[in-house]
Amino acid sequence: MSLVLTEEQELIQQAAAEFLKERAPIAHLRALRDEEDPTGFSRAIWKEMAELGWPGIPFAEDHGGAGLGMAELGVVLEECGRTLAPYPFLSTVVLAGGAVARGGSDAQKREILPGLCRGETLLALAFQETGRFDPWVIDSKAEKTGDGFCLSGRKTFVLEGHVADRLVVVARTSGASGEREGLTLFLVDPATDGCELTRSALIDSRYAARVSLSEVVVGRDAVLGEVDRGAEILDPVFDRATAALSAEMVGLASEAFERTIAYLKDREQFGVRIGSFQALKHRAAEMFCELQLAQAAVLDALRALDEDRPHAARIVSAAKARCSDAASLITCEGLQMHGGIGMTDEEDIGLFLKRAKAAELTLGDAAYHRDRFARLTGF
Repeated sequence: MSLVLTEEQELIQQAAAEFLKERAPIAHLRALRDEEDPTGFSRAIWKEMAELGWPGIPFAEDHGGAGLGMAELGVVLEECGRTLAPYPFLSTVVLAGGAVARGGSDAQKREILPGLCRGETLLALAFQETGRFDPWVIDSKAEKTGDGFCLSGRKTFVLEGHVADRLVVVARTSGASGEREGLTLFLVDPATDGCELTRSALIDSRYAARVSLSEVVVGRDAVLGEVDRGAEILDPVFDRATAALSAEMVGLASEAFERTIAYLKDREQFGVRIGSFQALKHRAAEMFCELQLAQAAVLDALRALDEDRPHAARIVSAAKARCSDAASLITCEGLQMHGGIGMTDEEDIGLFLKRAKAAELTLGDAAYHRDRFARLTGF
């Protein structure tokens, strides 16, 4: 199989690159950060992205989407990575939106997905309760009431949770913390009594939220999928989100690499370009090789998901582990090769390093995915 973009994907990539360069360059992220924008992104630009059809890429045409696949969405996210565009594709489209598309009833899909595709509805998946990605360690409880459920617990690192119109909350309806079975997904309005959200600033100038649920009452129609079987929805959703995030990491690593090479060709020391130093050439060559491997691994993972290959989950974990290593190496080396100025806020290279570190820990770092790859392989 040739790991290259199709003609349609190349057109999407070109359009995304042009739009993001004009409407959401790195200066846009700096402005949001310096102005301490409470949302963390521009709703107007998000609406423009929706008019281009980007949020609707993975959703069915019946619900206002484009009926395309993860490979097409990955192309957009790779370009977002190049400009560090802080938009809620991962949270709204892939995580929470994916959960609704996979587990929601026809009525729930009709209510939520068209607004998402139009850029009007923002969603967030509230699942994580520990400092590291460990999806089945859920202590939040959902107890049955007369005609619904009562939810109590705390969530951390809820991406874009502070602006979500709906939360998809993962709570335990049976079993013990750490068990895969016994989880249920619920649609929760953040304005419901007992639901409290606290915004948190992340190292990469983006926002997440801490969610506190204190006897939040929801109806039976708030359940996504079947009671106690939420993991069957979350498994494929996490795989798609991990592959999408890996595509963004390829984009930021590519841009950081290209900026570093340009700097090596321009910066003079001892009367010569520093790019002529053999030691720096060797380091740049290693960065190039790691980037090429990461690009191939991500494209294969995205296509494996679209083709529903039997070992797609294993391929996704391999891609995330590879991208975590590559993005960390390239951004750290890039900062070092920029010298002292690379440590200042004046240069953009530090912003790429911060985003790479945040993305590496999101949805499992390299160690997590190597371990998962081993388990899925039978070790």
